[in-house]
Amino acid sequence: MTRQQQTLKTAVEFEGVGLHSGESVKVRVLPAPADNGIEFLRTDVEDAQPIPANISYYSDEERRSRLQRNSVHVDTVEHFLAACGGLGLDNLSVEISGAEMPGLDGSSSEFVELFKQAGLVEQRPVARTFKLEQPVYVHHGDATLVALPHDHDTLSLQYIASFDEPGIDGGSRRYEISPEVFEAEIAPARTFCLASEVEALQEAGLGKGATRENTVILGDPQTEMRLPDEPVRHKLLDVVGDLQLLGAGLQAHVIATRSGHRMNAELVRKLLDIMQKEETGGVITRESGLDVREILRMLPHRYPFLLIDRVIEIDGYRKAVAVKNVTINEPYFMGHFPDQPLMPGVLQLESMAQLAGVLLLRKLENTGKLAVLWAIDKVKLRGGVTPGDQLRIEVETLRMKGKIARVSGIGTVAGKVVCEATLMFTMVDA
Repeated sequence: MTRQQQTLKTAVEFEGVGLHSGESVKVRVLPAPADNGIEFLRTDVEDAQPIPANISYYSDEERRSRLQRNSVHVDTVEHFLAACGGLGLDNLSVEISGAEMPGLDGSSSEFVELFKQAGLVEQRPVARTFKLEQPVYVHHGDATLVALPHDHDTLSLQYIASFDEPGIDGGSRRYEISPEVFEAEIAPARTFCLASEVEALQEAGLGKGATRENTVILGDPQTEMRLPDEPVRHKLLDVVGDLQLLGAGLQAHVIATRSGHRMNAELVRKLLDIMQKEETGGVITRESGLDVREILRMLPHRYPFLLIDRVIEIDGYRKAVAVKNVTINEPYFMGHFPDQPLMPGVLQLESMAQLAGVLLLRKLENTGKLAVLWAIDKVKLRGGVTPGDQLRIEVETLRMKGKIARVSGIGTVAGKVVCEATLMFTMVDA
C-alpha cells in the first residue's frame, strides 16, 4: 500500500515543560518540503545545524530517546515522533528553544490534536516505505524485540509487558497501525514509572517535570488509568516513535517483550542496514540516482581517486546520498596499516566532497564548472572504516550564494556515524 508524503498545512506553536529536565520550552512546527524528512533545530544555540530524526543521530540516554549532532541535542523526541508516525507526517521542521521536547500530558494525544487542527496536506512524491522480507531480532536478557515479515503492507505491533513490582500485572496488546487506531488506542497512553523507581529517578536528576497528570505511577494507590493496560499501550507508543528513526514506513509485524528505547534503536539500526543493502543492490529503487558512468561524466576524478560508486538518491541540488564499497583492493591499503587496514579519514572526507561536487554541479548555472573544495570545518572522525564495509555518504546544501557553497556531510557504516564535516566550495571554470 503506497501513499503520498504529507506535511502540515500551517505551522503550529506550543510550549510546555520537559518531563526530565523540568525546563519550559517553546516549539514551532513548520511545514517542510517533500523529501525533507523531520528535523529539529535548536533556536537557543547559535549556528546550530538541523538534527534529522534519523537513527544516525540517535544517542543512548536513560529512559528517553535523544537526537544529537555534534554537541547539540534534543531529548524525549519519541512522543512527538510517534504522533508523526501514527498520522503519517513525513516532512516537518521543528524549532525548539531548549534541549528537551515538552512532555505536555505525557502521551501523544496533544501532538495529534495540534496536527489535526493545523491540517495535513499531501505532497507529490510517494512516501518512502520498507517491506521486511526476513526476520530480524534483538535480545538482551529477558527482553526481546523481533520484526517479522507481514502479510499486509502495514505495520503490526504487539507488546508483551511484565513489571518488577509486586502486585502489578503485565499485559499484551496488538494493533494494526493506522491513523485511526493510533489516535484512539495508543496516542492517549501516558508515560509511566514504577513507584519503587521514583526516588532513584529523582536522585539521577530525571523526572523533574513529571506530575500525577502526565505520568502513571505503577504501584501507587492514587494512580488512575486513562485506558486499560495504559502502560502497555505507552510502550507501543514508544515503539512507533522510535521506528520513525528508520526514515521509512516499516511494513512488518513487530513483537516486543520488555524492550525499551535502546533496544528499539538497535532494531532500527539492523533494519536500516538491510534496507540500505537492498537499495544499493537494486532490490529497492528510487526515482533519482546516478550510476558510475553518469558520475564519471560529471566529475573529473578517475581511478584510483574516484571515491563514490553510486548515487542512490539525489534531490535537485539540495541533498544527495551515495555509497562507497570499501574492499581490500583499494590502493591505499598497501601502505596504510597493511596488517590492520583502515580507510584514511581524509579519504572519507574526499568521498563526501566528491558527492557534494555532484550535487552542486546539478545547478544549471554551474554547468561547465568545477566545485573546488577550499575549507573544511567541524570535522569529526567517529569510527573506523575497514575492508568489507559500505560507506554511506549523505550531503546537504546549507547555503549557496554566487560562486560560494556551504555543504554539510555525514558518513555512516551500518547505521553508525563514522565521519561528519562541513565543507566550503567555490565554483570555478573547468
